[in-house]
Amino acid sequence: MKQMFRSPTAVALGAFDGVHLGHRAVLDAVLHLEKLPCVFTFRNEDAISKKGAQYLYPFEVRCEIIKECGIQEFYAPAFAEVQHMNGRAFAEEILHHGMNAVDVCCGKNFRFGERASCDVHHLEQFGKEFGFRVHVIEDILKDGIKISSTKIRKLLQNGEIQKANDFLGEPYRIRQEVTHGAQLGRTIGFPTINQVFRENQLVPKFGVYASETELSDGRKLKSLTNIGMKPTVNYNGLPLAETYIRNFSGNLYGKQVHVRLMRFIRPEMKFASVEALTEQMTKDLQS
Repeated sequence: MKQMFRSPTAVALGAFDGVHLGHRAVLDAVLHLEKLPCVFTFRNEDAISKKGAQYLYPFEVRCEIIKECGIQEFYAPAFAEVQHMNGRAFAEEILHHGMNAVDVCCGKNFRFGERASCDVHHLEQFGKEFGFRVHVIEDILKDGIKISSTKIRKLLQNGEIQKANDFLGEPYRIRQEVTHGAQLGRTIGFPTINQVFRENQLVPKFGVYASETELSDGRKLKSLTNIGMKPTVNYNGLPLAETYIRNFSGNLYGKQVHVRLMRFIRPEMKFASVEALTEQMTKDLQS
């Protein structure tokens, strides 16, 4: 494999789904090693979905958060490119030759090699053979609970957004392109933007959330987000986030917008009339 980095590197290993506080501990360790900080991950979600789990964030959102944490360099092959590589080959070809690693950081449950056959003890053995040090980062606990993507998925599915945010280290974000809808919100004085979740992406509990929307110019505005299915528009059966942004008027179609969920307000409700819907939205904005 061709060497990608001339400078010696410190490599953070993992899927980094959600980039939660546990992942950030691994990233932070790399940043303190005084080598070129890099990340090895996968550019698709196959490694996550093969375990039967829905992924928290798409690849580009994971990369965005990792860069915000201070790491700009990545090697992110498709999972299919390395899934049949044995552990020794991964250590030699990717970490040693490809990434020029002299330090490698990972969580204590990190596994690699075909069928995840190798663990951190194998990684340490390969490190001695190929000249890189292995730094195993302990689990991060919050309120006595181990922080994990699995736990965060359950919290999001239960609508426990504030606790999920605590585990993530920041508010859960929705960053998708704004798509066209039926524009029914405009007719009742609540124009909204629509962002469709992707196939096999975990979707938070259906309902209404207090949120914050960040525009491309950096403005952060209070907003109200409804997550659920849209019966009036066909999005190939995928759920979406529909967000009303306070004190904003403008065209955001086709743009990538950040919506951050802050607090769960209520579950989905059916309304007998447009007037009842309008009245409830007014209450939601005041809650």
